[in-house]
Amino acid sequence: MAQDGPRRVRERFRDGERRPSAGLAPGYAQANLVSLPQEYAYDFLLFAQRNPKPCPVLEVLDAGAVASELAEGSDVRTDLPGYVVWENGERVAEVGEVTSYWRADLVTFLIGCSFTFETALRDHGVPVRHVDQGSNVPMFLTNQACRPAGRLSGNLVVSMRPIPAGLVAKAVRVTGMYPAVHGAPVHVGDPAALGVADVATPDFGDAVRFEPGDVPVFWACGVTPQAALMASKLPFAITHAPGHMFVTDVPDHAYAL
Repeated sequence: MAQDGPRRVRERFRDGERRPSAGLAPGYAQANLVSLPQEYAYDFLLFAQRNPKPCPVLEVLDAGAVASELAEGSDVRTDLPGYVVWENGERVAEVGEVTSYWRADLVTFLIGCSFTFETALRDHGVPVRHVDQGSNVPMFLTNQACRPAGRLSGNLVVSMRPIPAGLVAKAVRVTGMYPAVHGAPVHVGDPAALGVADVATPDFGDAVRFEPGDVPVFWACGVTPQAALMASKLPFAITHAPGHMFVTDVPDHAYAL
């Protein structure tokens, strides 16, 4: 069955479909979302600039704006399959659209997502286990501190993909060509080096089944801003639900070197 294009995928989400976006609209870039009051927008921009691996900024919308230049006819309040509403660093709602929570002072940041390079991995013969298994990607809060900026601080979050040992070097090369969507892995092998106790119990997303010979490979993740929101206890913010991304009209190869 043919895959829907990005506009149709956004329409499905706007109409109420709720599911992780990995594997949808293959060939098109996806993005993490952070919307926070203009009062904190400079701090966040500085946080992203100081931590480019987990927070590669693709677009910044004006305060109150809801249409992205990366997706014709889009509305960032309704076009993702899941959102989290934050108050004082706590999740207060997980919802399918955020129109009723929207404020005129919210500045939205769209941040590169590693789902963007998954088509390239598969095209090069590297399996993407969570897509093959129909699950969300597993994500973990690490013991690695990000560089703080203003009122924002927190630790790095990583996504993990089991990669056959003989294909790890290829996965590093392929994803290294996509620095705007996290680029090459930040760690290969022993999860304990990142403070990850058990790859079967992710902090976000779903556990994924390893096949014989697989090695855990970790990429910087756009859920890192959510860890910063929790640690910094900003009074209000809206983000995507982990793994539930904004699907853009931009071909993924546009972000390749």
